[in-house]
Amino acid sequence: MITLRNVTLRRSAKVLLDGASVSLNPGEKVGLVGRNGAGKSTLFALLNGNLHEDAGDFSMPAQWRMAQVAQDMPETDQSATDFVIEGDVALVAAQKEVHAAEAADDGERMAYAYMALHDAGAHDAQARAQALILGLGFKTTELCNPVNSFSGGWRMRLQLARALMCPSDLLLLDEPTNHLDLDALVWLESWLKRYAGTLVVISHDREFLDAITNVTLHIENGRLTRYGGNYSTFEDTRAMQLELQQNAYAKQQDKIAHLQKFIARFKAKASKAKQAQSRVKALDRMERLAPVLASADFTFEFKEPPNLPNPMLVMENASFGYPPPADAPAGNAPTVIVRNVNKSVMAGQRIGILGANGQGKSTLVKTIARTLKPTGGTVLEGKGLNIGYFAQQELDVLRPLENPLEHMVNMARAGLPAGQSGREQDLRTFLGTFNFSGDMVKQPVGTMSGGEKARLVLCMIVWQRPNLLLLDEPTNHLDLATREALAVALNEFEGTVMLVSHDRSLLRSVCDEFWLVSRGGIEPFDGDLDDYQRYLLDEARRAREDLKESLKATREETPVPVQAAPVANKKISDRLKTLRRDLGKLEQRILDLQTKKHALEARLATPLPPQEIGALGLELQAIQADLDAQEERWLEVSEEIEVESAA
Repeated sequence: MITLRNVTLRRSAKVLLDGASVSLNPGEKVGLVGRNGAGKSTLFALLNGNLHEDAGDFSMPAQWRMAQVAQDMPETDQSATDFVIEGDVALVAAQKEVHAAEAADDGERMAYAYMALHDAGAHDAQARAQALILGLGFKTTELCNPVNSFSGGWRMRLQLARALMCPSDLLLLDEPTNHLDLDALVWLESWLKRYAGTLVVISHDREFLDAITNVTLHIENGRLTRYGGNYSTFEDTRAMQLELQQNAYAKQQDKIAHLQKFIARFKAKASKAKQAQSRVKALDRMERLAPVLASADFTFEFKEPPNLPNPMLVMENASFGYPPPADAPAGNAPTVIVRNVNKSVMAGQRIGILGANGQGKSTLVKTIARTLKPTGGTVLEGKGLNIGYFAQQELDVLRPLENPLEHMVNMARAGLPAGQSGREQDLRTFLGTFNFSGDMVKQPVGTMSGGEKARLVLCMIVWQRPNLLLLDEPTNHLDLATREALAVALNEFEGTVMLVSHDRSLLRSVCDEFWLVSRGGIEPFDGDLDDYQRYLLDEARRAREDLKESLKATREETPVPVQAAPVANKKISDRLKTLRRDLGKLEQRILDLQTKKHALEARLATPLPPQEIGALGLELQAIQADLDAQEERWLEVSEEIEVESAA
């Protein structure tokens, strides 16, 4: 059990928790909520040992194993699979013990070490790691790619997979959904529901919290309050508590006013002086209730567009993808991801764009946003089309060295939308409506938090008065209050919305139709988001089965015989010890060869010069021959162990 008793936590001079007490039981799944800056990350630092309490008592079982997502960006040439496997600290420790036992040439120690390696799951470590990687949205062809070959968001997914790979009793997740698409998010929910340990998660995704948590911890004004149930239950319970608190406060204020009126009226009358003094004492003894101090919610709205072309867009036999690299030979064809699209976008439509990772959602959005050109066909724009584009990576449209005011001034110089003023004071006032005031208007964007950058992009879009909103994962880094403000603003927007998001609450509240980008095309999705989640889980299951079949084709799955642990009195024969040592070496050799084979196959799947293809083909043949021989020897040694054990 995790226990806090009257705990006080400070960050510099600021008190974030003041006399907090709470208990978390083994196996509970806890959502940690509160406004940005309330102290959620500070409480995480206490749980993971990076911060100690300033007062009070904090305790958790000493034997508990903890896992969390490393926040640093991994820089390594390791393959994605090997990087994730190393997250299993028990397996890594067992491998080190094997190497130490071999170096010492201690037969009995080696026997113990190889049994520990088997117990740590060495035989299926690769399959477990690759199932995590695929579940988080990677392709099978990327399993052996170097970690450094992936972008920042994908490397953070590998950090998440590495944390899930680690056997743990306590799992800490801080905004795990920020870098995920909806398909990876649905898979993660399914995984966390099966997790047997204690989970504490910080998230601004309402449906994610509702799906996986059964306890909610709320931090506000230095207080830590435990609520039973998921986030929606917490909201309902807290709303009732606030209403009761406000009603009690109002009644007390009425009573205080009545007592004070009596005292003021009769304190000078001798006949009533005793009663007046009694009421003075009653006022002094009264425990004053605090009023409900509701935090000011962030709100904004999209102005009415100057015009609404209809249709907004017409796509005729359009194909979307990427042009060949600048250094590619002349005449190279572009990479086409989505083809033969015949769709129209009408005024007032609310379209949610769905699709598993890698199917082309962002490619479609970038093409409509004019960042990419169609690779074929035509995309015709309605007269007066004005697109407000929220890019998945905010820095795609922000300049890190410029401040918010400079961004607004540059837009004003580029051309004012109808009815908008370009005076600096008006721009400052407009920035203030998005909580950019004082020195913040001169702060370089590159030094801002993710949430502040997202608010600035929204501010710029609203100022442009678009008639088509093109939003690619707009809720990354937004807190719950800002997400809800965005949903309200989108529902009141009179133009057209095209939305890609993993926030199902936003999709449900804004969109009234869905397009599915899948298998190189775009089709209407006939169903709701619950149907889509089932579709995604089926797709993930199919991908895992394909991987399993692929692994079966390269290695026959033969069960490793479970041997009794060696006994201290050395009754196990030297022959059996030697065989077990040989078996462990063979297993490690087979894993190494399989990793090399997958890496070569991944390289051969990319465009290469003919000479290099020939050399890699010969190397692949040699590895396959060695792998076949090692697997044959592994079967022989396994049979010998069975015979020796029976004897």
